Amino acid sequence: MLRNRRRIEGSRTLLTGASSGIGRALAIELARRGGRCLLIARREERLRAILEEAERVKSPGELVMLQGDVTDPDLQRRALETMVDQFGGVDILINNAGVGAMGRLEDSQPERLRHLMEVNLFALAEMTRLAIPKLKLSASDPERTKTQGRPVIVNIGSILGLVGSPHNSEYAATKFAVTGFSESLRAELSPENIDVYLVNPGTTETEFFDQLIEKTSEPKFPEHKAVTSEYVAKKIVRGIERGASRSIPYGPARIIDLLHRLSPRLADAIMSRYA
Repeated sequence: MLRNRRRIEGSRTLLTGASSGIGRALAIELARRGGRCLLIARREERLRAILEEAERVKSPGELVMLQGDVTDPDLQRRALETMVDQFGGVDILINNAGVGAMGRLEDSQPERLRHLMEVNLFALAEMTRLAIPKLKLSASDPERTKTQGRPVIVNIGSILGLVGSPHNSEYAATKFAVTGFSESLRAELSPENIDVYLVNPGTTETEFFDQLIEKTSEPKFPEHKAVTSEYVAKKIVRGIERGASRSIPYGPARIIDLLHRLSPRLADAIMSRYA
């Protein structure tokens, strides 16, 4: 469903998890299109490298960095304050920060799920809660919405937020939560003229699997080709421009999602083969 076209040039974006992978590619793509972005991540040197790259290629956009842990309430507050101080407000919030873990539930400790929920859901929800008043201000500015379009919250989920996978029950739980959160919030914020765009990527070339907080086992999936972070970022930004509400920027993941919706039993039988 297309609801609202918007302009990236001159937009004001808060982007979490910006130091690598899809987040890094999003930062560069938004700057290339003239966006003004606050980049948040824990690794300061990675953030500085992105700013230096944007300057080297003379991107027309403006990038500002804020180093810190997205689960820190003080960092969350400072992020919104920085958006107002640097750019005068917020048009786009991209909740991209996330962590993963892999293994059988019976082999894990409760702390693993709590850690995943803290980063993948609670931090996302709290950043969104703090951003909503700023997004409302943007939505209520007729000149702003005329030139930039309606403000939008972009939540980066996963295909595992639509279809479960063995050895990923805890991670999938966090991403299913993001799906439900996003779907509910879309209806809740529609009267406020704020959109919610849920992105569920599939296998992507990132550092994700190198940065797992724990890996005790893994599914026996066959080798399959990943798409690049740059490809996913371009698809996400195009979706923001077009006013999309959902996307799955990975062909095989779209097939899996369709199969799951048409025949859940068949999808379950297929997934059980990889346990």
